Amino acid sequence: MANNTYCTATNYGKNFFTHEDRNAFFLSGHAGDVWVVGNTAAGIAWINRVSGTAKTKAEAQAIVDGKVEEAQVAYDALSEVEKGTHSRPAKYILP
Repeated sequence: MANNTYCTATNYGKNFFTHEDRNAFFLSGHAGDVWVVGNTAAGIAWINRVSGTAKTKAEAQAIVDGKVEEAQVAYDALSEVEKGTHSRPAKYILP
């Protein structure tokens, strides 16, 4: 998605985001409490409402990459039996 805004915000549960939010703007959650938000008035208002902290795309990507790397280390420490029931986490590029 083009024209996104990146932030970190801790999901506090009910009403962190609503059905109306999901219909009003693009919203995608990622590891490390990283959120990709459509750069619209409604998206920016949501970031402010949840006390989000603005990040550049590079900063947000670094946070996600770090969490994926932690999960990869944890996966690599599993027994072969445990690995058989899970996939190794893979890095990906934020939208």
